[in-house]
Amino acid sequence: MNENLPPCPQCSCEYTYEMNALVVCPECGHEWVPAEGGADSGAPAGQVVKDSVGNVLKDGDTVVVVKALKVKGSPSGIKAGTKVRNIRLVDGVDGHDIDCKIDGFGAMQLKSSVVKKG
Repeated sequence: MNENLPPCPQCSCEYTYEMNALVVCPECGHEWVPAEGGADSGAPAGQVVKDSVGNVLKDGDTVVVVKALKVKGSPSGIKAGTKVRNIRLVDGVDGHDIDCKIDGFGAMQLKSSVVKKG
């Protein structure tokens, strides 16, 4: 067990532990990638994720979908103006760098180019 793990950036708990590439807080459940400098960047491996208008996104932000999206297997899709709460930034496939849950659709990944910070 590594005794040099950083405390949780959200609740300052000292009892964090490693799970694969993440550091996890047992008290509040926050998960993050430990940064080399000791500060939490909010994005995977120093990557800066920006929305469609250039605002920097971080884990836990609320975003709004700016254009209608087609969803495979769904007759309606996601309408423009849909609010998405508590996003997680991931190193996704084909530019899908936001992991989220959308009411009525469930878990999915979005591209940062189709959302704006809300």
